[in-house]
Amino acid sequence: MSGPSFGRPRGIRQGAALALVLGAVVAAGTATGTWDDPPQHPVPLTSDTVADSEQRDTSGSRDSPGSDPSTALSEALDRGNVAPDDAKALVSRSGDRWASYYTEQEYEDFQKTLDGEYVGVGVWVRRTGAGRIQVSQVQSGGPADQAEVRPGDWLTRIDGRPVTGRPVTDVVRLLRGEDEVRAGAGSPVSLGLERDGRNRDVVLRRAVLTAKGVSVGKLAPGITRIKVTSFTRGVGEQVQGAMRRVRSRPDADRGGVVLDLRGNPGGLVDEATRTASAFLDGGLVATYDALGEQRALFAEAGGDTRTPLVVLVDGGTMSAAEMLAGALQDRGRAVLVGSRTFGKGSVQEPSTLSDGSVVEATVGRYRTPSGHTVDGSGVWPDLEVDAGLGPGAAQQQACMVLRGLGTRKDTDARGGPVPPG
Repeated sequence: MSGPSFGRPRGIRQGAALALVLGAVVAAGTATGTWDDPPQHPVPLTSDTVADSEQRDTSGSRDSPGSDPSTALSEALDRGNVAPDDAKALVSRSGDRWASYYTEQEYEDFQKTLDGEYVGVGVWVRRTGAGRIQVSQVQSGGPADQAEVRPGDWLTRIDGRPVTGRPVTDVVRLLRGEDEVRAGAGSPVSLGLERDGRNRDVVLRRAVLTAKGVSVGKLAPGITRIKVTSFTRGVGEQVQGAMRRVRSRPDADRGGVVLDLRGNPGGLVDEATRTASAFLDGGLVATYDALGEQRALFAEAGGDTRTPLVVLVDGGTMSAAEMLAGALQDRGRAVLVGSRTFGKGSVQEPSTLSDGSVVEATVGRYRTPSGHTVDGSGVWPDLEVDAGLGPGAAQQQACMVLRGLGTRKDTDARGGPVPPG
């Protein structure tokens, strides 16, 4: 990646290689996101989702790290004043709704999920502002999918234990069977679910699952759809490879690309930045504050700036996915179609304690190239499509937009619009 390089976060072990996380949702044991390469300056992170669209703070006061109730926690971690025995309680009392505590084993498991492999039932969950746990994504072919669990279902119990009000990380432990005794593939787990006011219980068996980060297909004649479900390792290169194949086609068969980020909970920030590099010829992707110090992320040079591009977004587009969508919109590279994104743009930094446990605390907020703060407000599409019309409606609008754009010959070498003469 061009631009500045970044170092491992404070206190992280050599093998952890975690730096900046812009993840939002946890998948039956998968907390999304982080930097994947060891950089050279301290760098921040984010974690799990605990707010819904009706609970967002849009006052703007949260832009200042110093005004956050989480400041005391992050400063205490920075000074090394947090004892392992006190860490979990300190996180819960901090007022930092994005803070998380992981045991050493949980954090090691977290690292494995960044390769896209995990033991679970194949659901991503998030916590709303009211503390309810909602299924945000279901992995195709997984145990939950086979039991007809669907996005939007409310998760009320796991093995008879109520989950409302629990941190997402606790819910993940229960889904994986890690609450007391670890349970591997084949072990049963009972889920209490609610949909449209009706309750049901299902018993699933955990499995070793591999999350497919990228799928590529034909949406319409000459139009390629690239679906990115989350930013795990290798996703950026997969998207770049897909774009190289698109660029190799003759113009007549190159009607455009639909980059589908709907339901994408975020993930590895460097993978999101590499994905941006597939569509930009270098330049700014985002800026972020780390305890008052502003830093920047840059795309690599050489991306495709000519193929017409539409990005599909919705209320499930979060964190690193919002960062990518906002960058492509601000740089004039893509037309955004769909509904407003979730609005999770805070930055968390991980700190390793003396017993190997890890605490992530909020240290700042990130912004799009134009300076827009995503946290609390989300990214608005250029063309809004009612989410209630179903996923097909947004795809149809995307195809209409692409047919109207034609092959892009009005962009400069860096992917932005040519200024008027």
